[in-house]
Amino acid sequence: MAGSSHGHTPAAWTGVIIAFIGFCVAGVFMVAANPLGFWAGMAVVLLGGVVGLGMKAAGLGMPKEPAELTAARARAGQAQTS
Repeated sequence: MAGSSHGHTPAAWTGVIIAFIGFCVAGVFMVAANPLGFWAGMAVVLLGGVVGLGMKAAGLGMPKEPAELTAARARAGQAQTS
């Protein structure tokens, strides 16, 4: 995946960091036996996904490959296996 820069975008980093913070909050409150805090942490996890998708829609994610590039990559893969 390193060759394709998978996940190396501001949208991916921001979404994952927010979700990680939410998991940490939920974990602390789960150990503390506080259901309200746990669900608040889970809401932060969902917020991370929403923020990441919003940033991707705003153009801060990976651009989509053109159809020609996808087709060329498929042909090259078939040529290597035959």
